[in-house]
Amino acid sequence: MEEKEIMQRISSDPDICHGKPCIKGTRIPVYLVVSLVPGGECFKNIIKDCSSLTPDDVKAAIHYAAKLCEYEAYAI
Repeated sequence: MEEKEIMQRISSDPDICHGKPCIKGTRIPVYLVVSLVPGGECFKNIIKDCSSLTPDDVKAAIHYAAKLCEYEAYAI
C-alpha cells in the first residue's frame, strides 16, 4: 500500500480522539485496530467487530503503524 493510499484512509484531528490518528470518517483509532492483530484477530473478525471498517482500512492502519516505527527510536 502506497503512502498516498494510507493517508487517504487515516486522519488526525485535535477534536476527534484527542488528535490520535483514526480511520478517516470514524472515531476508531489506528492503535486500537493494530492492537487487535497480535491478539490473533484476523481482518475478517476486526471488520465484523468494527462494521464501519473495510479490509483496506485495516491494511492502512497496519501500514501507518509500520511507517511510524521506521522513524521512532525509543524503546518500550
